[in-house]
Amino acid sequence: MAPVEIQDLTKRFGSVEAVKDLSFEIEPGRVTGFLGPNGAGKSTTLRALLGLVRPTAGSATFDGRHYEQLERPGTHVGAVLEDAAFHPGRSGRNHLRVLAVTGDHPQSRVEEVLGIVGLTDAADRPAKGYSMGMRQRLAIASALLGDPQVLILDEPTNGLDPPGIAWMRDLVRGQAGEGRAVLISSHLLAEVAQSVDDVVIIAKGRLRAQGTLERVLGGDEGASTEVRAGEIERLAQALEAAGHRYERAGEALLVLGVAPEQVGELAAAQRVALRYLAPRARSLEAAFLALTADEGAPAWGTPA
Repeated sequence: MAPVEIQDLTKRFGSVEAVKDLSFEIEPGRVTGFLGPNGAGKSTTLRALLGLVRPTAGSATFDGRHYEQLERPGTHVGAVLEDAAFHPGRSGRNHLRVLAVTGDHPQSRVEEVLGIVGLTDAADRPAKGYSMGMRQRLAIASALLGDPQVLILDEPTNGLDPPGIAWMRDLVRGQAGEGRAVLISSHLLAEVAQSVDDVVIIAKGRLRAQGTLERVLGGDEGASTEVRAGEIERLAQALEAAGHRYERAGEALLVLGVAPEQVGELAAAQRVALRYLAPRARSLEAAFLALTADEGAPAWGTPA
């Protein structure tokens, strides 16, 4: 059983269907990027997972249990939502001490997490004087307080400068390296591509793609080919006839899930002279835009 499982999740708000029949799993020891345009249903999914909204249908569970069924949930799940808030007059250290008491965590853990997030020197300053980046670090320290096995971070790099973003990247990789399941919801696609092992992409509340980063970027077969030809339209028609998907990239075609040898053989059979033929992975941004461009696009990249 996966540490996090979303199964046929549907959530309606009146006539608005925010999430529809959404299913995916988060594995231990891996960082998963949860991506989608604004209004895609990411926040609704996370809030359903954390017991903040009740699903209309389906389930969102941790090791088969709903959040409210977990004993001492802070030891199972640590979460940072985008609207994290703190008492402005309370110091960072005291904020964590209060959470340690309410969560029945050892007070020694307070100093450990302050060190992990780099706030030890600022721990006795009131939170109202913290920069946005420092508040983000304090929120992450709060999530880590119970030494959870699942870490859920909603836009974790908000307010962080470039060194802070690099620190965040190392943090999530380190947490996954210790066996935790890490789920990151973010709109910073280039940064996500440097941090994650797996990707889940949704749009209009529906799944569009899931799988390893390489699989989602490369297509179902994990390989893509950039090709240029004098008769590019005839090659495009031949690719379509053969059932291959492609994207246009200026004067070139990016053929998804197909190795260069296959494209070359098809071009030779059609007697289309090639000017350029090489393997190439799409950027995460290109994959994201292609997958979320229209509501009717099918999900792809799903592991067998």
